[in-house]
Formats: sequence, C-alpha cells, structure tokens
Amino acid sequence: MFLRRKNVSCGLTYETIPLSTPIENLDFVVFDTETTGFQVATIDRIIEIGAVPIKGLEVLEFDTFQTYVNPNREIPQETIELTSISNEQVEAAPQALEAMMSFFDFVQSREAVCLVGHYVSFDVLALKSEFNREKLALKKIMTIDTLDLIGYIAPSHDMRDLERYAMAFGTRIYDRHSGLGDALTTAFLFTELLWQFKNRGYSTWGELIKATDSQMRSLL
Repeated sequence: MFLRRKNVSCGLTYETIPLSTPIENLDFVVFDTETTGFQVATIDRIIEIGAVPIKGLEVLEFDTFQTYVNPNREIPQETIELTSISNEQVEAAPQALEAMMSFFDFVQSREAVCLVGHYVSFDVLALKSEFNREKLALKKIMTIDTLDLIGYIAPSHDMRDLERYAMAFGTRIYDRHSGLGDALTTAFLFTELLWQFKNRGYSTWGELIKATDSQMRSLL
C-alpha cells in the first residue's frame, strides 16, 4: 500500500520577496551540518546543526543556532577525530526530527529569504534523508551555494575547501568541522562575496538568483 508522505518546509520567504529587492534588504540564514560520514542518503546521520543569520549584509554572530543530534548509531573514530564530537556528547541530544524542526523555527523567526551553505547540496541531502526516515518530504526550500557565487565572481578559483576560500578572500575562520564554526566561517565569506557582487554593479535579489542559478537548489 502506497503511503503519501507529509510535506514539511522551513518557512523561507523567497516566494514573496520581489526580485527588485536590494540585496542589503535581504535576510539569510547560513547553516552547516556535521554527519557521521558521507553516505547520508543511506547509513550516515546528522550529529550537529549550526546556523547564523545575516541581516543588512552583516553577520549576526551573537544570534546563532547550534544543536547536537543523536544519530542512533556509533560515531566512527575518524569522524570523532575530525569533528571533536563524541558519542557521549550526542547521547542525550535531541533526535533528528526534533533538532531539525527547532532549526526550522529559528530560520522562520529570522525571516530568511533562503538558506546559504558551502557545498550546500550535501547539507540539504542530509536534511532530506533524515525527514525521509520519518516519512516526511522536505519541500519549498531554496538555497544559495557560496561555491556558485565564487564561480560567478572569481571563476579562476578552483578549490572546494572552505578554509582556503576564507583565506583567499580574507574573511574570518572559525572552528573547522564544527557545525556552528563552519556556518560562521561561511557567513563571513558569503557577506564578502555579496559586497564584491555589489561592487561589480549588481544590486538586487533577482540578479543574485540569476548569478547563482546554475546549481541553486529550489525544491518545490
């Protein structure tokens, strides 16, 4: 018997924001996930979600979201060494559904036009996979990947590592392989990219969408 999955969304405002809206009037939430491994569609699970808002082209670094997530499985030793997240830290943490819905409440309360991440398709896949396990379908989510914006502004750069990009663009670097740390690093990189985008004569939400449209994730 086929069971229809219930849809869930995170309350983004992109559907109601005019394309002519100046970039500096847009609110974003930059986020990152840490997982037990890279096979998030199958065996691997989320162990941390971190996020930070951007308002008026400024990172609100004192208004952040962070939660560990109980993956209901052992964290591999190499992941513990990489992220410094232990099995003890996640043992009493919220289950994935509770953690994700708390994250979505944070996003909606900040009236974000879209979510932003570095190689964001992986993080979205991690979220979608967790919802799928709960028989829920993640819909109406729009993202911008800093990799796409870098590709538009500085196509000669050909690397994926967040820290190397932050160094190349002279922006702040926080704790690596931490959900909140990587979200903060990505947020400061993203704001610098937005300033460079504006300095090239672009000013609106519509122009930003067009510039990042090649791989932007909009799941309706």
